[in-house]
Amino acid sequence: MSQFNGFSQQDFDVFSIPGLENRMEALKTNVSPKLEAIAEHLAPIVTAKTGDEMFVHVAKHARRTTNPPNDTWAALASEKRGYKKLPHFQIGMWETHVFIWFAVIYESPIKERFAQTLHQHLNEVKSHVPSHYVWSKDHTKAASIPNGDLSQEEFKQLVNRLENVKKAELLCGVNLDRHDVLLEDPQAFLQKCEETINTLAYLYELAKEASHSDN
Repeated sequence: MSQFNGFSQQDFDVFSIPGLENRMEALKTNVSPKLEAIAEHLAPIVTAKTGDEMFVHVAKHARRTTNPPNDTWAALASEKRGYKKLPHFQIGMWETHVFIWFAVIYESPIKERFAQTLHQHLNEVKSHVPSHYVWSKDHTKAASIPNGDLSQEEFKQLVNRLENVKKAELLCGVNLDRHDVLLEDPQAFLQKCEETINTLAYLYELAKEASHSDN
């Protein structure tokens, strides 16, 4: 297993390389091994925190034929074969920032039940999530909104969307600007990942509750 030695500005510059093959080559060489090393480090910690054995999945972008990826990630999920249908954690990057997410994405069969569980705990969720943490409704876009900027009604609408829109998603976590000095410090960054996942484990538990609700 390779060791994570921190991010450099060159890692972010990979996303400005033109052409699918060239960008994918740079991702595989420079970025994916770092994300994999981070996820491998976190896997036993997240396993202990959630009670579910966690497996590492590194984004392959295998379906792409022309457009190079604008972001990439490694995911931690409780199944060896795949993660997209499961509540999971992601550590990844865009050209502008690194993200640490809890995610329920559109492939998940528990989306509706998870939304219903969130509705039951709306106030608790809103107050549990720190104000600087951000929410996203689409993992394919870099846009997100800080929890502190969302009114209770807006948050409710976000959860409603998850329940009723087929392609809806819900992700929550932190973004770190590419120039944040924390990213250059391996120990500090891994500590940040652990702290963030500790906070997000509450959402994972609610998702687990939802997934067992009709078993």
